[in-house]
Amino acid sequence: MTERAAKKAPIVRLPPKSNIEIFLTRSSQVSVIFIGLLAFVFALSAGQYILAPVSLGIVVGLMLGPLASKLERRGLLPGLSAILVVLLFVAVACLFALAVAAPLSFWIGRLPQIWGNLQHQLSELKGPLDAMRGMRDQLRELTGGKGLTVSVDEGMGVESMATLAPAVFGQILIFFASLYFFVATRHQTRTAVLTLCFNRRLRWRVAHIFRDVEQMVSRYLLSISLINIGEGLAVGVGLYLIGVPSALLWGALAILTNFVVFIGPAVMVVILFLIGLSEFDSLGGAFLPVAIYLAINTIEAQFVTPMVIGRTMTLNPFLVVLALIFWIWLWGALGGFIAIPALLIVYAIFRNIVPGMDWGAD
Repeated sequence: MTERAAKKAPIVRLPPKSNIEIFLTRSSQVSVIFIGLLAFVFALSAGQYILAPVSLGIVVGLMLGPLASKLERRGLLPGLSAILVVLLFVAVACLFALAVAAPLSFWIGRLPQIWGNLQHQLSELKGPLDAMRGMRDQLRELTGGKGLTVSVDEGMGVESMATLAPAVFGQILIFFASLYFFVATRHQTRTAVLTLCFNRRLRWRVAHIFRDVEQMVSRYLLSISLINIGEGLAVGVGLYLIGVPSALLWGALAILTNFVVFIGPAVMVVILFLIGLSEFDSLGGAFLPVAIYLAINTIEAQFVTPMVIGRTMTLNPFLVVLALIFWIWLWGALGGFIAIPALLIVYAIFRNIVPGMDWGAD
């Protein structure tokens, strides 16, 4: 009797939602996502002291992960292979610093001379500058502006250095700790995350995300590092041939700045222009180091990088620019270094969650 009554029970059908109800539901979902993104950005900004070196350690760990895997296949324990990888990274960084320390101190001492040469060269443009200054004064009279007054506290420099040094040292310790433990425990981390997946399909997707992230980031960073080293050597040789002193320093600086695409080369152009002003007597000669650098950088960007990295690693340039702007705004120069690896990580995640998604890869 109970079964018959259950079978004959009326089916309650809810009335279809109106367009207003659907709109309000979608709006509430979008609002929740937007608030979550804002909270995420605020957390990144507020936790910069810890999150920035940890993120850098993870990115460098992804780059050095394949090397640690090769050592582990030879019988080394993960902890020992992580120590060797970190020591290798420290050795390379120290050698690089020693190579550029002496010429860098030399050029820092020549900054007053460079500034004097810049003023002398710009004196040739005195006429156009005076005209621009007159236009500025006229605009100031029309708008009633009084200009800006800047006051400098002479004691702030020493106080800032005394406060900054412990902070920088602490971030360096956080970076190396993050690098070591990430490399040493990367297999355990992957296994722990996979055990949290509640079905086989999700576990398969997460495993592919781990694989793609490690392959894409390590391949990108290792390839870009080799390309940048080659470009730095070419820049150093080119500047040496035209008589620019400390060519090794500018080649090394070209290696570092080229890790931050678009912005790094622009900074390098400004630096080489100032060096040209200090070494040549005319504005035309000052542009000679810039011309050499731009020629080498153009060959690298248009031919070498696409050939080495491949078209499959080419992301939408607009997304690259947005990533650079966001991370540099958030974490400064360190953010500029991790912008592209972070974009590759997000791309690897979404490519496995939403198959067929295209971010501009050819």
